[in-house]
Amino acid sequence: MKLTIENMTCGGCAKSVTRAIQSVDPNAKVETSPAIRSVEIETTATLAAVQQVLEEAGYPATAG
Repeated sequence: MKLTIENMTCGGCAKSVTRAIQSVDPNAKVETSPAIRSVEIETTATLAAVQQVLEEAGYPATAG
């Protein structure tokens, strides 16, 4: 799945996003790109679960 995260602007943000996603799926493969504010995820977790954990971490995400 590919998500847009508007307030992921730096490497520190990217690490926080990765940790949040891996809290719902420890085996998730996460590729962050702060420059274009997107993240690509290979996960067994649902989109809703990923969006919820990112929202709780302060990084609301939209699909696409």
